[in-house]
Amino acid sequence: MTSLEPAAATRPSGAATLGPPPAGGPGGGRALRLALVSEHASPLAALGGVDAGGQNVHVAKLAGALADRGHHVVVYTRRDDPELPERVALRPGVEVRHVPAGPAEQVPKDTLLPYMDDFGDWMARQWRTRPPDLVHSHYWMSGLAALRAVRAAGLPLVHTYHALGAVKRRHQGEADTSPAERVEREREVGLGCDRIVATCHDEVFELSMMRVPVEKAGIVPCGVDTEQFRPDGPSAPRTGGLPHRLVQLGRLVPRKGAAVALAALGRLPDTELLIVGGPPADRVDADPEVRKLREEARLAGVADRVRFTGGVPPHEVAPLLRSADVVLCPADYEPFGIVPLEAMACGRPVVASAVGGQLDTVADPATGRLVPPRDPEALAAAVADLLADPALRASCGAAGRRRVLSRYGWGRVAAATEREYAAVLAARRAVTGAA
Repeated sequence: MTSLEPAAATRPSGAATLGPPPAGGPGGGRALRLALVSEHASPLAALGGVDAGGQNVHVAKLAGALADRGHHVVVYTRRDDPELPERVALRPGVEVRHVPAGPAEQVPKDTLLPYMDDFGDWMARQWRTRPPDLVHSHYWMSGLAALRAVRAAGLPLVHTYHALGAVKRRHQGEADTSPAERVEREREVGLGCDRIVATCHDEVFELSMMRVPVEKAGIVPCGVDTEQFRPDGPSAPRTGGLPHRLVQLGRLVPRKGAAVALAALGRLPDTELLIVGGPPADRVDADPEVRKLREEARLAGVADRVRFTGGVPPHEVAPLLRSADVVLCPADYEPFGIVPLEAMACGRPVVASAVGGQLDTVADPATGRLVPPRDPEALAAAVADLLADPALRASCGAAGRRRVLSRYGWGRVAAATEREYAAVLAARRAVTGAA
């Protein structure tokens, strides 16, 4: 079963899938004024923190790719620093607006809900004089703020969840810090918006379990920059002197599965593991999660073969991935997961847990291996097979690059997103009779 062909028993029949991109933009190629709402995930944020990761990249890259197609995009995100200007030009055609909602300081995203009414009211006031043609909210709290604003202005709303509270609660249990009302408010957004742009089949299935009509959902995956992430280019040096290197990249939070990777490493001799992400390198030693993982590495007898790089600048990510023999993505759960795409774009095989969006992106056995989550033995066995066969690694890497180019480039993702916008605008025109 390939990653884009989930079991028929679990795929909701009403969900649209990613098809060929449209020949032109919505409305016969008309340039649109688009509002992207991303309350906690600013496209300007430094990546690697607890609340800064794939959504930040997605919003920034989608905005840029839509601008490349002739649209004007404004990204609305919360002001979390008093020194931030109200407007920042991210690139031609893309502007970031900092919304005054809550204190102008860093606030954990799970405590932002009380400020979403102010966020929505501020946007509604801005849109009285120059409304966008369409609003696309990202994450559930952005959806609540956007829903409040579009109801006041009578605007169409498209929503992307990026993660669902029911899934988080199922996997994290009492460790889940989300507001208690998250799941019900997510359902409110799903019922209130015009269209849902889901990122994978598993997400649509979860929405059906929430009693959100699946016919409202289309599937458009996250994308990857195929020029930044490519097989040729500089590779980070190997200094450990061992024959093989594994790389795990992502936020240093327990659900990303670094502890599983450490346990698997004990079954993989002559192999080093780079864990990339978390605080900057000069603060990594003081990080509580790093200290915990180092102790687990010591107990597993692999401390001398593990290196924590801390967070790295974006331009260093591709060289680190290119330096790997295999890239690990062993998350307990993963709403989508951009790292497998980045690794595949760099021509590297991926061993990932068979969860969430990774079921769509990683084609087992063509581009790598899918293994059960939280299973160090299965992870080690899959990695060992790849490390023992250089030709197999090269074949998987080449297949991964082809897969990314055919499905996940940002130009294709933006075109497919346009198609979802066009469907919403056409439906609105059919109801209102507007030109």
